[in-house]
Amino acid sequence: MKNARILAHLALLTVGIFYALNYIVAKGVMPDYVGPSGFILFRVMGATALFWLVHRFTSNEKIDRKDYPKFIQCALFGVAMNQLFFFNGLNLTSPLNAAVIMTTNPVLVLLASAVILGERITRQKVVGVSLGLGGALVLIILPVVLGHQDVEWKGGNPIGDGMIFINAVSYGVYLVTVKPLMAKYEPMTVIKWVFTFGLVMVFPFGYGQALEVNWSEIPTDILWGIVYVIVCVTFLAYYLNVYAMKTVSPSIVSVYIYLQPVFTGALSLSLGMEDLNWIKVTAALLIFTGVYLASKPGKVTG
Repeated sequence: MKNARILAHLALLTVGIFYALNYIVAKGVMPDYVGPSGFILFRVMGATALFWLVHRFTSNEKIDRKDYPKFIQCALFGVAMNQLFFFNGLNLTSPLNAAVIMTTNPVLVLLASAVILGERITRQKVVGVSLGLGGALVLIILPVVLGHQDVEWKGGNPIGDGMIFINAVSYGVYLVTVKPLMAKYEPMTVIKWVFTFGLVMVFPFGYGQALEVNWSEIPTDILWGIVYVIVCVTFLAYYLNVYAMKTVSPSIVSVYIYLQPVFTGALSLSLGMEDLNWIKVTAALLIFTGVYLASKPGKVTG
């Protein structure tokens, strides 16, 4: 059990690194070369094909017809609403607004886990999530308030902000509703069917923008960015998340979101894009302490 928990946390750390790299690697893809809904269609279509291919050679597990509604629900919240609202919202609002709004996800998952799964909300978990939230907000907002970053809140958009919040809520619901399926099926089986149903849902929204893409005009680095988003940020990240949920609770999976800005900052520092300062160090300490407390076994359910 201890080894399983260690592997689950390593999987979640890997997902955090994938998402952190995504902010750098995939920058510039949308909307100049691919529209947001079209990009989602390519993501889901490519990942679905990979899930079917891998599942074909690793398992012959089938799903019960009575579970179709559960898979469709997970596809709606975890693929269609989650991805469409995030990309279209990010296309309208500022990255700053989106980052701040996304910090609400672990809080929403903690509450949803308590209501839907009956997961116990311990004081330790509340403190951990609160520290993580505080560290993330310090890292995102304080540099702007102190003038270290030339970013204005006016760069946001009420509709875009609303879409980002709906994305945060929908992903939180997905993490909670997919957990029971993990007790019955293999991770690859679950995510394969979640994405299959999700592909049907996003197809009507992304079909038009997908046809408008002029592949001959897309630079090589942008093409590799698209491949990275499909393979690492979608295929591997979603699989590793459901793999981790075989062992840990949805609230622990969600609290790792707070590590993403830390990893992004570390990558920026290593590439010489940013300088180290007391704000980053303080925020990182708060976040790592929060994640440790929220995920510490024994006192925390999952």
